[in-house]
Amino acid sequence: MRFTSMLAGLLLSTPVWAADLPVLTVYAYDSFTSEWGPGPAIEAAFEATCGCDLQLVGAGDGAALLSRVLLEGDQSPADVVLGLDTNLTAQAAASGLFAPHGLAAPTLPVAFDDALFTPFDWGWFAFVYDTTKLATPPDSFKALAASDLKVVIQDPRSSTPGLGLLMWVKAAYGDAAPGIWADLADNIITVTPGWSEAYGMFLAGEADMVLSYTTSPAYHIIAENDMTKAAAPFTEGHYLQVEVAGKLAATDQPELADAFMAFIGTEPFQSVIPETNWMYPAVTPAAGLPKGFETLMTPEKSLLFTAEEAEAARKGALSEWRSALSR
Repeated sequence: MRFTSMLAGLLLSTPVWAADLPVLTVYAYDSFTSEWGPGPAIEAAFEATCGCDLQLVGAGDGAALLSRVLLEGDQSPADVVLGLDTNLTAQAAASGLFAPHGLAAPTLPVAFDDALFTPFDWGWFAFVYDTTKLATPPDSFKALAASDLKVVIQDPRSSTPGLGLLMWVKAAYGDAAPGIWADLADNIITVTPGWSEAYGMFLAGEADMVLSYTTSPAYHIIAENDMTKAAAPFTEGHYLQVEVAGKLAATDQPELADAFMAFIGTEPFQSVIPETNWMYPAVTPAAGLPKGFETLMTPEKSLLFTAEEAEAARKGALSEWRSALSR
């Protein structure tokens, strides 16, 4: 935050209670704000420099974040929304609720330049499995559909991974996507509201595979010294997710919001991402990625719609998905 000299002097010369500090409210998805997510460390790091009270508010999974902000409109108490992705940014931009950030775009595996949204991490969607229970995983959506394996996925209406799966199938198969969903329907044992519920079911042994990320096994390798989880490489390629943050135009803390948006691209924020959000950071930390990331599967082909293409495809893909699963 760019304090005035008077405010800076007051902060240095008098005791400051939390109630006296300006409050910056950031909506994020639940796993981000949880005690094991990146939220607590990021909150502490930003508060150490901002002279403010950063309040991270869990608001469901990624797609639910946007729904909440659209419902609240310009009366939203949020100043920044963190956790949308490029499958949602066209819809978010069309709302007129977000303001330009004025930041340079980081270097990502794909070209990225968005005046309203800045990336904070990225990763490829994948189906994760237990190597001790599944010796030979399917290598494509068609192979998965032909198997008797049971998978758990997330709801695309509330979850960005769920929506990402729809975009993945659509990007890989185009007009043939409805047939893929029809064939996959009997493999899907349940659809959860968000990622946490789905991954928990997989870890509890209730499914053979779970929709997650190629980086998910890093958690088990690094945090648990468990080498038994892996992401199955698919010959169609893997859809890329770029997660972003945006400043709300109606914020009553514009300078603090700008400071937080800039903070996203700095070392204190980015260095936390790999071992708490278990994704690739938008800016690689000076020390590099943690040991264990080098073992992860890297897709031979990346799939990604532009924000506009994703918005154009979203309703049709959702209809195809619902039709197949309701039979």
